[in-house]
Amino acid sequence: MRADGVHPSACPLDCPDSCTLDVHVADGRVVAVRGSDRSSLTAGVICGKVTAFADHMYCEERLTRPLRRVGPKGSDRFEPIDWEDALDLVATALRRVRDELGGEAILPCSYGGSNGALTEAAVDSRLFHRLGATNLARTLCAMPSTRAQAGMSGKMVGGSLEDVVHSRLVVLWGVNPSATGIHLVSRVRAARAAGAKLVVVDPRRIPLARKADLHLRPRPGTDLPLALAVAHELFRSGAADRRFLAEHTRHADAFEAHARAWTPERAAAETGVPAEAIRTLASMYAETSPALIRCGWGVERSRNGGAGTFAVLALAAVGGKFGVRGGGYTMSNTGAWQLSGAAAARAPPPPTRWVNLGRIGHALTELRDPPIGALWVYNCNPLSTCPDQGAVRRGLLRDDLFTVVHDSVMTDTARMADVVLPATTFLEHDDLARGYGNLALHRIRPAAPRVGESRPNHEVFAAVCDRLGLSRADDPRTPDAMAEAILAADGHGRGAELSATLKGGVPAAPAVGARPVQFVDTFPLTPDRKLDLYPAELVREAGATGPGFLEYRPDPTTDRHPLALISPAERSTVSSTFGQLRRSEARLAVHPHDAATRDIATGGEVRVFNDLGEVRVAARVTDLVPPGVVSMPKGLWARHTRSGTTSNTLIPAALADLGGGLCFNDARVEIAPVRSRRS
Repeated sequence: MRADGVHPSACPLDCPDSCTLDVHVADGRVVAVRGSDRSSLTAGVICGKVTAFADHMYCEERLTRPLRRVGPKGSDRFEPIDWEDALDLVATALRRVRDELGGEAILPCSYGGSNGALTEAAVDSRLFHRLGATNLARTLCAMPSTRAQAGMSGKMVGGSLEDVVHSRLVVLWGVNPSATGIHLVSRVRAARAAGAKLVVVDPRRIPLARKADLHLRPRPGTDLPLALAVAHELFRSGAADRRFLAEHTRHADAFEAHARAWTPERAAAETGVPAEAIRTLASMYAETSPALIRCGWGVERSRNGGAGTFAVLALAAVGGKFGVRGGGYTMSNTGAWQLSGAAAARAPPPPTRWVNLGRIGHALTELRDPPIGALWVYNCNPLSTCPDQGAVRRGLLRDDLFTVVHDSVMTDTARMADVVLPATTFLEHDDLARGYGNLALHRIRPAAPRVGESRPNHEVFAAVCDRLGLSRADDPRTPDAMAEAILAADGHGRGAELSATLKGGVPAAPAVGARPVQFVDTFPLTPDRKLDLYPAELVREAGATGPGFLEYRPDPTTDRHPLALISPAERSTVSSTFGQLRRSEARLAVHPHDAATRDIATGGEVRVFNDLGEVRVAARVTDLVPPGVVSMPKGLWARHTRSGTTSNTLIPAALADLGGGLCFNDARVEIAPVRSRRS
């Protein structure tokens, strides 16, 4: 237990900034969380979510004791039990399901609630792999973009967020750093103060778009034709860097052939972006250096997500924007690290079936031979975050499904569980966390006493391994042993160096350094160190699921459901994390034109519906969204709408072109006012 005082920590939540923190503790409780200067990117500034983290730790929904369901499924009736009884219940249920149905009838369910190496894919994998459980494909985010980056460059490390200040043109494509990575905002402002131009590509008028030199508002799911049209103009005008393409890429001719088909006029008809605006972006990009594209994860959330991300990143090669600080592109920098929780798990994945997390509703309701008989949810709230919410709810309500949820607060999913286990937050346990934007690795120590009887993941999974006879003498069990095992297996051979740096209390940098320049300090991780602009593996993968790689998949809009529903991230939450702190009702953003044609006014209740279900919520008439697009926040809980359903009710469990990614932005809906009986 940490004493009162100020303790160093770092944030492992799903955000690219990976901030360093100073945690103030008094009388055994966190009283303040502040940014520290141990990271130059953090520089003493952190987001409001983590500043108010004590509200999350000590909220009324905080779980402090294990609970056992005593009423019908979904009745929200539980009684406290002690940890030994709870662990016995869980172990007994897993043993029964394994013995009666086989290990594949057990399904883990986790994703990104804490991105630390000790809290996911470590001892949890040890348990599920040794049980022979069904494997989980964690697809809620970054799968199409990961496949795109891997196919193009082997996940070459992107430019440093700190070096944005050196850019003379910044293109923010499908990213809203005001809500999801605030430190980019200050770097963009500094670059603009030094004379840089700013382009924003986003359907919504996000905060930075209001001051941008150019704002392009494509229809959701049309980033692929838009990016190809920009490439078309670079090739047509002679602005393409033919020398760079010849020396540092493969298959540039194939990429050019696909771009050739997308004139600005054709792209304008599909994207809704005026052809002249497309030409303006191409001209600005051609004429400016250093030019940086910051691609976000909004691009990948559609049927064209993988190819769209690929085409956006490929513009840096076509334009020859590498080799200079503040140029090139940046997205996910996980490729900078060769660290894996597998070294702590000591258990390879079993040769069992795979379930896509985005299709968990299907898995729970339709999977057979065997059906899912036991579900363990941790670091995740699938009822609030997975598509086809209705199917997820039906699955969780199955009387023959045993569900255990290990979480720090009583989520919507936890209310459906048979056993609920209280989890620590990242300020209460050890972890090892790597940044995927900011190039920093942190060894996190507990900064505050555990709340109630909460326990970290690794302790709980190890205890269940013990009860099932799955533990081995050489398994790393303590946080230090687990961290040392992971660091010792570093693929760059820097384990001892990383360990020594972290023991000094400062973040460690990857092998390429904290501020690498592409094609100077870091290169493609392909065998010939070249970018592949038409990789055979992606051609095969996309061809197996649709028309082919870089081939546009049409908009799913229909006459019955003419509006695109998007669910962007909010300032106040990280996916659904911190959702219990949101007391206000959510609203549906509707453009004035779409509202007027349907007799909808701000504050009025509306039905948002398609063939999957409906959501009832108050409307907000605003031009923050373009015509034909409506928006409802990501990660809502049942309490935030009048129907107890959220946008995920309306999102199909369809898969993108690459990586089994999900198509959150492909939901197509209609909206209508809800009239009171008096009217």
